Amino acid sequence: MPTRETRTAYHHGALREELLAACLALIETEGIGAVSLRRVAREAGVSPGAPYHHFPDRAALLNAITAQGYGLLITGMRSAHSAAGTPVEALGAMIEVYVRFAREHTGYARLMYRPELSESTKGPVAEAYAQEGIQLVTDTVVAAQRAGQAPAGDPAPLVAMVWALGAGMAVLAIDGPLDTMSAERGSSITELTAQVSTIFQGMLAAG
Repeated sequence: MPTRETRTAYHHGALREELLAACLALIETEGIGAVSLRRVAREAGVSPGAPYHHFPDRAALLNAITAQGYGLLITGMRSAHSAAGTPVEALGAMIEVYVRFAREHTGYARLMYRPELSESTKGPVAEAYAQEGIQLVTDTVVAAQRAGQAPAGDPAPLVAMVWALGAGMAVLAIDGPLDTMSAERGSSITELTAQVSTIFQGMLAAG
């Protein structure tokens, strides 16, 4: 049986991860407004001062959660891009990744897609991930243009369209309207998102 000293050492070593997990669970169950360092410490079962070993304030804690979320999202986008057969299919797949991510990781998505609720800006790690995502979409749009699968010209409007569709549908998925819309037409959010993705790909191909 581990001694008190061993348990304490282990606990301290895993403290940051425990605090992040407790914060994420709190966001998922009660919303961003419920987050404070004291409350997160209580949820994690540690002393009120323990979070300050890793996070100087609430914003730093939320930034760390946001960075984790962007890391997961970018990983999903990379995988979707690699699995797609053509650039335009990759763009459609990345839109679907956005919505799937929001449904499977609601706590992360609430911070990432609704930053005004957290009263926090992106930290450098989250910002780097976000820029990587924008670059991945931009490169894919350019590849689609070169392949004749998307209208030629400035890629920025098409990049904005991909982000607007993905992030917009993700917010609708988080807040509930997409569930209602899907149920009313006898389908699922996954099916509806796939249909939107297909329509988007067709619009690009049509020029």
